[in-house]
Amino acid sequence: MKLNTLKPAPGARTERTRVGRGIGSGLGKTAGRGHKGSFARSGKGKIKAGFEGGQMPMHMRLPKVGFRSKLKNDTAEVMLYMLDRLEGDTVDFAALRAAKLVPSTAKQAKIVKKGELSKKLVLKGVLATAGAKAAIEAAGGKVESE
Repeated sequence: MKLNTLKPAPGARTERTRVGRGIGSGLGKTAGRGHKGSFARSGKGKIKAGFEGGQMPMHMRLPKVGFRSKLKNDTAEVMLYMLDRLEGDTVDFAALRAAKLVPSTAKQAKIVKKGELSKKLVLKGVLATAGAKAAIEAAGGKVESE
């Protein structure tokens, strides 16, 4: 093998197709775009995602399902095992925010039972699931409602 004998594999490099250059080229007249329609027009080849030619789109024909809570975006979930990291024995929203367990965009927090709790805590002004309440009370703490 010599450098002067190297060449690309057959079919690897093809010349670009020039369209709209006469009947003899095979792509004259309509230049491969067909007759009429949005794809035949200049600058109109794109169709929005979900567009079905004017027919009512599938996502609008199907019924809405379920309930989407607006509070979901405002409530931050805090796992039970994360509460062990907190200093002190009282847990409130300010303490959770100071420990960076709750993002700054959240307006309220909810304690979810995941993991174990090893110390005695008092929850004030923070929501908790039934399982989390039971785990906190089992550890000797208590949950004070708002």
